[in-house]
This record gives sequence, C-alpha cells and structure tokens, in this order.
Amino acid sequence: MTEPQPGRDGGPDGGLLGSGNHWAADRRDWPGGLSPSQREQPRYAWPPADPVTGLQPDAQARDLPLDAHVHTDQSPDADVPIDVYAALALERGIAELAITDHVDFAPGTPAYGFVHFNDRERVVREAAERWAPLGVQIRFGVEITYDSRYEDDIRDSLRTRRYDFAIGSCHIYADSPYAKPHVQAWVDGRSLAEIVAPYYAEVTRAAQSGLFDTIGHMDFVKRYLVPLVRPEQLTAAPELVEPTLRAMVQSGTALEVNTSGLRQQAKETYPNPTVVALYRSLGGQRVTAGSDAHRADWLAWGLEEGYRILATNGYEELLFRRGHGQAPVKVAIPERFRRG
Repeated sequence: MTEPQPGRDGGPDGGLLGSGNHWAADRRDWPGGLSPSQREQPRYAWPPADPVTGLQPDAQARDLPLDAHVHTDQSPDADVPIDVYAALALERGIAELAITDHVDFAPGTPAYGFVHFNDRERVVREAAERWAPLGVQIRFGVEITYDSRYEDDIRDSLRTRRYDFAIGSCHIYADSPYAKPHVQAWVDGRSLAEIVAPYYAEVTRAAQSGLFDTIGHMDFVKRYLVPLVRPEQLTAAPELVEPTLRAMVQSGTALEVNTSGLRQQAKETYPNPTVVALYRSLGGQRVTAGSDAHRADWLAWGLEEGYRILATNGYEELLFRRGHGQAPVKVAIPERFRRG
C-alpha cells in the first residue's frame, strides 16, 4: 500500500499513541469552517503586553526567509486557500512558504485520504508558478503523521511521490493515554519518565527511520500534559529527550523549532530553547523553523521568536533537505538575529 486514497477505511487498532480513530486536538484550535475574518481573534499569553499601553506587539513576523510549516484548506483542520497565505507572505516579506498539509496513514484519522496526492500537488505547484514572479517561493511539502505500525506504507509513499519537503510528526489520537479524557489517569502514579516514554519512543523511531527532512514539534506531548506536568519539569529532565535528539543527529534529520506552542497551553516553542541548546551540543546542525499555521492570522505567528532561539544558540542558517535523497540546502538567518 502507498499513500491512502479517499474512501478507504478499516485498519488495525492498538499503538502507543492511540488506535488512530481521530486526532485529540482541542477543537478550539480547529477553524470549524469559519473564515479568518469571521472568527473572534483571541488574546494569547505571548507576546507580553506593553506594560504602559497594555497592547500586545504584532506576533505575525515580517521580513523572514522562510515559514516551513503551513497548512491550507487541503488539511482537514484548516480552511485557508493557498493564495491567501501567499498574499500575506508578500505583504509581510516572508520570502518562502512550505505548504505542509496533513497526510495520515492510520484508517479513520482525519487526513487519511482527505485529498488525493495529485490534487494537492497540482494546487500547490500551480500557486508556485503564479506567485514566483511576485517574489514568493512556494514549496510542495507534507506533514505525515508518523505511526510506526505504518512505517512501510509511509516509506513506500515517499519513495513514489515527489515532495519538496517532508515533516514527520507524532500526533495524539483520541484514545491515546495523552488525550484529554485519559491523561489524568495516565499521569497518576507514574514517574515523569514513565509518563513520556511512549511518546518519545515513537518520535525516536520516526527520527531513526530517516524518512523525513525534519521532525515536527518534537516535544508536542507537553501540550496535552499541561497542567498535570509543567513544561519546566520536562526542561529539568533533558535525559528524557536526549535519545531522540541523538537519533535525529545520527540520521541527519533536522530539528524544527515550531512556534505554535507560544499560542497554546505550553506557552513555549516546540521544543524550547533548552532543548535546542542540547541538540546543538550533541552535534545537531540541521534546523528549520515554522509557525504551523492553520489560519491566516497564524502565518509566521511567533516565528520571530523561533529564529531568535536558533540564532541565540549559535545557528547562522537553517539547514535541511528539500526532499528525500536531496543534498541539504542553507537558508541564512537574517543578520538582525545574529547581532551580539
């Protein structure tokens, strides 16, 4: 089997992160069919408000070379046409977008056969042709939900389909122990290491597979553990994430700094600066940065902070593959982040 196509259902149950019936994301994060202009614009805890005016700075970044994680209406949890993102990128000076719509391999999940590969590729590559003369580069990427039970199918799909950029991410299924109805019982009576072990074991397998250009939001599990486990508790236990980081270094898989956590309960990037520093100390050279936008007002959201975290840890460029088997490319981090 290669990439699942529309109309297929059924499949095995079990799996450390759940059976794959559907994602466990809080539906407050889902567009729900509303256009960006129709939705109430929430106030996030980040960035901090000005102490005098009480106003928050504009969290949508400007003048950056790349947002490497963007979802359009070809993902089941987003509703933004690709041209809306491209127009915003042009307005804000975001030179390049990687369109990374969801693809799932577990039957019953929202992105299992949601849009046919040929249709996704056509929409993105046609948009790339329209916007390149205006100065916005658009890449045809994908965010694949890594599930080790389907690794052979994922490998088969990536071998036969041409992507410019492939993110491998571990998402939380609705019957996962980390999903909201189950997480309290999962945490109770377990050590921190026992709590996160299934998640990091799966992310490590994703890194070891060598299938992906980057691992997306690699410590995403903390979103589901707050407030039962605080992010600072995980930060204080770097030994829990170190094997995963080593697997990424050994396989040449890039670390993504995903800024969506800044607008979620974690209130920090996935991963945070401490983990980025550990990755670098282990020899990690390949890095990317993405907003994980699912709404127009989330494009490049918090991405200024993502680039700053990388620069603070000594990175002068993003470094990643553009597709399986390709040589890594370099994208310079703007000088303003590297001063001092």
